[in-house]
This record gives sequence, C-alpha cells and structure tokens, in this order.
Amino acid sequence: MQAYSCACGQPIFFDNTRCVGCGADIGFDPYVARLGPIDSASDGTWTFRGAGTNVERFRLCAHRATEVACNWMVPAHEPFADCLSCRTTRMIPILSRPRNPQRLRELEGAKRRVLFNILGMGLPVVPQEEDPERGVAFDFLETLEGEPPVMTGHAAGVITLNVAEADDDYRERNRDSLSEPYRTLVGHLRHELGHYYWDRLLRDGPWLRPFRGLFGDERADYGAALQNHYANGPPPDWRQRFISSYAASHPWEDWAESWAHYLHLRSTLETVASYRLDTNSVPLKITPFGPETLYGHAPREAGEAFLAWINAWVVLTTVLNETARSMGQPDIYPFVLNAPAVAKLHFVHRVVTRDDVDAMEPPPGTLQVPAP
Repeated sequence: MQAYSCACGQPIFFDNTRCVGCGADIGFDPYVARLGPIDSASDGTWTFRGAGTNVERFRLCAHRATEVACNWMVPAHEPFADCLSCRTTRMIPILSRPRNPQRLRELEGAKRRVLFNILGMGLPVVPQEEDPERGVAFDFLETLEGEPPVMTGHAAGVITLNVAEADDDYRERNRDSLSEPYRTLVGHLRHELGHYYWDRLLRDGPWLRPFRGLFGDERADYGAALQNHYANGPPPDWRQRFISSYAASHPWEDWAESWAHYLHLRSTLETVASYRLDTNSVPLKITPFGPETLYGHAPREAGEAFLAWINAWVVLTTVLNETARSMGQPDIYPFVLNAPAVAKLHFVHRVVTRDDVDAMEPPPGTLQVPAP
C-alpha cells in the first residue's frame, strides 16, 4: 500500500470516499494507482483534481453509494457501470439477510486491497465475464439452512469464499479448530488467487518444470493429499521445509501458501517504504539469509536486492510482533521463515517479475526441496 494525501494536505487512506479534512470526494484509479480528490463535471463525469491538461474523465463505480462503498473509478470511455474490482464479483449473498451487507462490504474491501497488490505487480486482472477462459471471478456465498456448506476454494478461475469468514467469531473458531496461526480475509484471497495465477502463469508454460523441481509434482492425488493432511497432520519436519503446515499437504498448496506470503511481504514492505520507515535503523541483530538460499542462477544484483528485502522483512516482523504483544494482541506475522521457504518465495518473485525462465533451473547441488 502507498501513503496518500489530499490536495488540502490531509492524509487519505485506501478505502476513503471523502476527505475528513476538507470534505472533498475521493476516488481511486486502479490503472495508475492514483488516490485523490475528484471533481464532478457538467456532463456527469469526474476528474482528478490537479490533473493538468488532457484530463482523463471517469465515472463513479455503481457500487459507490451501496453497502460496498467502492471508491474505484471507471474510465469514461469504458462501457461498464462497475469498476474493475466489482466486475470480478460474480455472486453475492442475499443482502436482506442480517449481517450480509456488512460482510459484503468487508469482503469487497479486502478484495480491492489484494487486487491493488496484483495490479501493482503488473499481472493481468481480467473479470471472467469479459474472458470466460482466462478471467477471474469471485463468488461470495452464504451457507443456507438445508444446503451443503459453502467451501472456500478455487476452481476454473472462480474463487469461492464463505461470507461468514467476514465475521470475527466464525473466523476465529475456524482458525482455532484448524490450529492455524493466522486467518484473515486478505489471507484467504491471496491464497486462492495463488491457485488462479498458478493456472495463468505456470500450468501451460515453461515454468512448470522448475516448479516441479522445487515444490514437487502437482499431479499427485490432491484429494488424497488433503485427506491425509487433515487425518494425520503435517510431516514432523515441516517447520524446516515449508512456510506453513498447510503448505506441506500438496505442491499446489505449497505454491498457494508461498504466493500468499509473498504478497504479505511485498504489500507490507511497500507500505513501510511509502511511509519512509527504515528497518536499517532498528537496533536488532539477525542472522541474515544468504545467497545460498536463492533459487537458481540469480543475477547477483537482483539476488542481493531480494535478500535485502527478505532480511528487512525478518527485522520488520520482529518489531511488529513485539509491538502487537505490547498491545496484548497476537503476533502480526506468526511465522518463521526457513531456507527452503525463502527459496520458494524467490521462485515466486522470479515468476512474478518475468525472470529469464532458462535461468530458473538450479545447477547441480543447488537447494531443492523434495516432495512431501
């Protein structure tokens, strides 16, 4: 996330529709990550204040004045009433039922935040209604009496999420029953988008072979792997090999968990940098991850930059966890990175940054992680 301010100098935040300082309407242009005050024109369109000449015109998202309170803008030349984020939502719960309007608001807000990350990485975000073969869609559904329970998951570009996950009590019960250290809406969405982008970026492309060398063969029986995980738990050494216990269940889940954590890292560190906080000034000594943890033939400069990023994350999360404990709250990042997990994060990074796929195969003797 980025630090933003209104023309009046007041800080404004990602979900704001109005500046609390001057009362200006606030809009967000997802195509250039611009958040700022907007002014209406006589033709019903809107422009960003101070945009200069050749000003692009926008319309408000149709869901701005609804329970969703969406502040994303729609370019005036586009034929859509909904913004890019809202167009990815395919199904919503019955809004006349208690709690569902607030649930939908929280789910859509979390989705906008996650899609902001995805767009910032230069990855495609295409609603499935516009590209049935390769697009993404979200179904936010409620379990109704007498109906099968809604299960969170991904299939063929459709991400389904039980809207009850927006309720703190429900989410906490599930977290506790599954012995999870962390369970949030953005975490769910990042994880499931990991499955979607595996299909988009790896399934039919040159990265599939190196993926199998590092994560394992995804053709292993997925249903049986999950059944075994829930019946018997993760392998005893999962903390030395995976980023989470669930990642140990199957190569697809290892990828999705690594993808989600990569987005956690990237989003949080971008926020910290935007507010000009410097982890180098923290009086904390850590044992840094070195070049031996990188995946494949990483160019020296790029590898060093990634390691600086990872080691800054270790420092930052240590401080954030201690800060949370000072407030009597759980750790913000209740995970401990290990060398194989860092290699997988580096793999995700190289895929996302369109690194040279010919350099993705590690040389003999380079760290590889056996399939669980």
